[in-house]
Amino acid sequence: MTRIDAKFADLRAEGKKAFVAYMMAGDPDQASAQTLMNGLPAAGVDIIELGLPFTDPMADGATIQLAGQRALAAGMTLDRTLAMVRDFRATDDTTPIVLMGYYNPIYSRGVDRFLEQANAAGIDGLIIVDLPPEEDDELCIPSQKAGLNFIRLATPTTDDKRLPKVLTNTSGFVYYVSITGITGAAEAQAADVGPEVARIKAQTDLPVIVGFGIKTPETAQSISSVADGCVVGSAIVAEMASGKPVTQVLAFVKSLADGAHRA
Repeated sequence: MTRIDAKFADLRAEGKKAFVAYMMAGDPDQASAQTLMNGLPAAGVDIIELGLPFTDPMADGATIQLAGQRALAAGMTLDRTLAMVRDFRATDDTTPIVLMGYYNPIYSRGVDRFLEQANAAGIDGLIIVDLPPEEDDELCIPSQKAGLNFIRLATPTTDDKRLPKVLTNTSGFVYYVSITGITGAAEAQAADVGPEVARIKAQTDLPVIVGFGIKTPETAQSISSVADGCVVGSAIVAEMASGKPVTQVLAFVKSLADGAHRA
């Protein structure tokens, strides 16, 4: 059982929904990002989704693209991202960490070497958005053998014919993308999301977590009420980009987490 599996088991026992917070590693610099990351659990975050900066993040909107550019300009690398995880694990051995990114940096490192380093650092799962199920032998299956969850995205355009393929070899949870398009775009609507979550849950026992288009505590609550929880990314990244103190950003994160947990 991974930390992700254990977290969802605990949440089910408590009758609570999951709140997942996305942040970009190294944005705007490694020290500030580390302070944010270390403070997320106390702000009510159940799972941390840690973005790995990449030069061509095709699934991400402007907010997260700019965060990645700031992080890269500040010298963020895969090694430094793993160092952030190790630093976090020095004081927190229970909060799950999912690394979200693209395949190129992992491929360049070498899959076996990367998985060994990720495991040693304390990463629990991967979301690699540019590897479809047809490429499971590349990273998905090796990840699962190494004890990491491989989390797949389903979208409004994932029809009933495609969905079983998407769910095959997925573990940890299913990430449902609430809107068509990129991160940080339109606002998610529970009335649209609810039937889609039900459609996915009819084909899997995995938790279904909804992301994209969630920017307020109210939306976090409404979306979590029709799913197993929600992810907020761009809204948190935008708070960091505004130059606010990390303490203020964490207060905003807590308001979102409280919304999700009220569902």
